[in-house]
Amino acid sequence: MNQADTAWMLVSTALVLLMTPALAFFYGGLVRSKNALNTMMMSFISLGFVGVAWAIVGYSLSFSAGGNYIGDLSRLGLKGVGLEAQGTIPHYLFMAYQGTFCIITAALISGAIVERMRFSAYVIFITLWSVVVYAPIAHWVWGGGWLSKMGALDFAGGTVVHVNAGIAALVAAIVIGKRKDYPSSSLLPHNVPFTLLGAGLLWFGWFGFNAGSALAASPSAALAFTTTFLAPMGTLVVWTLLDYMRSGKPTAVGCATAIVVGLVAITPAAGFVGPMSALALGAIAAVPSYFGILFRTKTSLDDSLDVVAAHGVGGTVGALLTGVFAQKALNGTADGLLFGNPAQLGIQATAVAATIVYSGIMSFVLLKLVGAIVPLRGAADDEDAGIDLSNHGEEAYVHGESTAMGGPGMHLKSSATALRSEMA
Repeated sequence: MNQADTAWMLVSTALVLLMTPALAFFYGGLVRSKNALNTMMMSFISLGFVGVAWAIVGYSLSFSAGGNYIGDLSRLGLKGVGLEAQGTIPHYLFMAYQGTFCIITAALISGAIVERMRFSAYVIFITLWSVVVYAPIAHWVWGGGWLSKMGALDFAGGTVVHVNAGIAALVAAIVIGKRKDYPSSSLLPHNVPFTLLGAGLLWFGWFGFNAGSALAASPSAALAFTTTFLAPMGTLVVWTLLDYMRSGKPTAVGCATAIVVGLVAITPAAGFVGPMSALALGAIAAVPSYFGILFRTKTSLDDSLDVVAAHGVGGTVGALLTGVFAQKALNGTADGLLFGNPAQLGIQATAVAATIVYSGIMSFVLLKLVGAIVPLRGAADDEDAGIDLSNHGEEAYVHGESTAMGGPGMHLKSSATALRSEMA
């Protein structure tokens, strides 16, 4: 046991946990005011249901011995997990740190189906998904599974977190369908400062996400910290230039999105590439995600907050470029294409493809299963009034758009107000 490593991992675990409320602000600002609370709740609720599922069964399936494809149940209910050393930190702390990853990965999916998915169905889905989809893929990469044995590099979750959540989000958006007023109405963000705040807090928390994945206060953590510092800067510069060339007006939403894309892209590479490679990786990652968002707007896909372009595409680009820019001299793992090992790029592509196929198929199966038990979306009138009122009985703002001028949400608002008065 090492006290410095333990102290750093305590901080890192808290930083990653903060990322889920940060995601709530990032997503919450991008939707209409009548759906702001529901959107933020979709992130916050993962802290409960997914966190509990992780402690009971998810951790065991991810990090117990098991086989090549999934762990066993030897650590069910955290059996055998205590204050003994796991590496150089307490086992409890390792479990908690890994749990924060599972929590935010499930929450990421919500961005593709906000403003229309029934909250109860969403909670059931992400709870099951964290066990059936996230845990096996985490085992493949980090738990000694087949991708780990193949030599796939994923320092902090390019495939496990971002490609995984991105493809699940795509499937969910297709299965649940478009918002009833998409794309005929202008569905504009209601609070861009919320989104900027969320992006800033995500960057702050991401230092724990990436540098903490070294699992020690070590040179590897310092490298991951530095690359996490630099890569989003490269993305932000290129994204801003693309905005200038396309419209002459760089936007705040574009700035926030660029930061997240840069963070996503560097995640699998953070401890394997040098600082200049990180800048290049971030700059390159801006292009496919930027044009991915533009392409999506010309299709019928209602990926509400562009989870696929930001996380699916960004994570895929980052995972592949890890196979290009990785340097064995930095971390003792493997060189990439630029340093004489083209085979690493093929290994990275295999990891991406396997994640896409498994997550895509199983996410579809789970959504259909949940839909057979609970309707995946509510009534059209509920969408008109706002998911906040219909699913939670409260609003983000007293004079929100759903009740302005005696609108369709007035009756529900009055009912919710009466209920709160009775409770008081």
